[in-house]
Amino acid sequence: MCRFLGVVADEPAPIGELVGDDLAPFLDLACEHEHGWGVAHRAPDGAIRITKAPERGDTSDRLRAFLDTCVTDMAIVHLRMASPGLPVSPGNTHPFGDTRAAFVHNGDYQPRDCLVPSIDPRLLAGAEGQTDSERYYLAARTRMDAGTPPAKAITQTAADVRLLADRHVALNCLLLTPDALHAYQDHDPASEVIQRRGETYFQLHYREAGGVTLVASQGWPQPAPLWQQVPFQTVLEVAAGTRETVIHGA
Repeated sequence: MCRFLGVVADEPAPIGELVGDDLAPFLDLACEHEHGWGVAHRAPDGAIRITKAPERGDTSDRLRAFLDTCVTDMAIVHLRMASPGLPVSPGNTHPFGDTRAAFVHNGDYQPRDCLVPSIDPRLLAGAEGQTDSERYYLAARTRMDAGTPPAKAITQTAADVRLLADRHVALNCLLLTPDALHAYQDHDPASEVIQRRGETYFQLHYREAGGVTLVASQGWPQPAPLWQQVPFQTVLEVAAGTRETVIHGA
C-alpha cells in the first residue's frame, strides 16, 4: 500500500516549495513505504516528465535534490510499498506513463491480469513491469486514447476492477495530464487492510491555500476545515493554470 501527493499551483516553483511544510511528514512515510519513489511533473513545453528510482525516498539524495530544483506548476510524488510477490525494480516503480499522462496508484487488486482483455495490445506490449497498478493505468489509458475524458476513464476502469477482480483493497489513484490533475478515491471497507489500518487509511484529502492546491493520501495531520475529503468513488479534477476544481461523479 503506497502513499502519494499531487500539487497544482498558480505559478511555477520548485516542487518542494510548492508542497511546503507538508513535504517533510510525507517523506517520513518512506520509513514504511520504502520500495521506491517517483515524481511526474509538467515541463515548460507542456509535456509530462517522469523521474523515479527503486530506492527508499526519505534517504534518497537524488529525490531531495530533484524536489529542490524541479520547477513546475503541476506534479505528483509517489512512495511505494511493494505488494507481496512483486519485486522492487524500476519497471514496478510508479509513476507509469509517458509525455501525455502519468499515473500512480495506492492499493491492490487480484488477480492482477483481470483488466488485460480491456487493454490495447500495443500498450500492454510496452508495459514496464508486472504490477496491477500499471494495468489499471493501461486500461484507463486505453479508454483515454479512444476519446474518453480522463475522469470518466478512471471511474469506468475502477468499476471494471470491482466487477472483475476476486478482491480489491483500494483503487485510489492520481492521474496527471498536461491539462489537469485527477484524484480518485475508492476502497473496500471490508478489506483486511482497512480492518487493520483503520477506516481513514485510504481517505484522500485536498487543500487550497496560497495559490496552491494539494491532494494527498493519509499519514500525517490534515485538519479540517483547511483539508477537505475527496468524496468516495469520485474524481477530483484540478485544472492547470486556473486551479478550477470539479468533482466528477458526486
